[in-house]
Amino acid sequence: MSSTGPGSGLVFTVSGPDSGTEPATLGQAAVDVLTTADAAAKARRTQCHAAAWRAGRLDWSFDALPPDRPARPLHPELLPPNRMPKRGKAGSLAARVALLHALAHIELNAIDLAWDLLARFGAEMPRPFADDWVRVADEEALHFLLLEQRLHDLGSHYGALPAHDGLWEAAQVTAHDLLARLAVVPQVLEARGLDVTPQTIERLERAEDTESAAILGRIYRDEIGHVAAGNRWFRHLCDRRGEPPAAAFHAAVKRYFRGDLKPPFNDPARLEAGLSPDFYEPLAGSNAA
Repeated sequence: MSSTGPGSGLVFTVSGPDSGTEPATLGQAAVDVLTTADAAAKARRTQCHAAAWRAGRLDWSFDALPPDRPARPLHPELLPPNRMPKRGKAGSLAARVALLHALAHIELNAIDLAWDLLARFGAEMPRPFADDWVRVADEEALHFLLLEQRLHDLGSHYGALPAHDGLWEAAQVTAHDLLARLAVVPQVLEARGLDVTPQTIERLERAEDTESAAILGRIYRDEIGHVAAGNRWFRHLCDRRGEPPAAAFHAAVKRYFRGDLKPPFNDPARLEAGLSPDFYEPLAGSNAA
């Protein structure tokens, strides 16, 4: 199976899942990924299950319970965010490796977040919801594999450095409420990536690391679509519940997200994703109440 980024020149080819019979349902596929510990196998299984869904080989059924936590490889060592080592001098090889490793860890978590969303909440939503989040999971898998390959190109690999364990907290605290999950994960955490990635790409280009910059360019374009999917289904739920979207977003973020939203914001990219300033500006910095 090959995946490419439009206009990016990036091509990544992966084989099928390492073992096991193809799941019969989308719920089983989600749990298969969530219970796969090896990082590369998790990404490859995601791509194969996404292809099976698009080909109509998986039933639209959610008949398997997701684990409380996804399976993880033995490495990297997971540390609290405040114990993470500094990345070193900007532009150095060590700093670029640390950056790509941190991004690979985020993308691995994003694979599990997408499948957990499907397994936990798919039964209460229409079929297009499943189409969107299978696509998101598939793209997150590609992102991880591209970053893992780039780490190998630079003499490293995923697991070579510690990573922080704060990312799954967003899934744990919103495991009971789809509206809260859609507020915090795509519209806060992923939207933050839209704010910081353009500057990161510029730093990589200044360091003449055009290969890594191209990968981040592909991730950036895809993440606009991921935030858009989160915003679209968040608004769908608000309409169904009769709640004003911006007010519902503020309430969910204040309750389930620790800390303020950090400016400066990438307003054009956020608006392209449907995330208007009335969602996030009242929660920025000292304005959050």
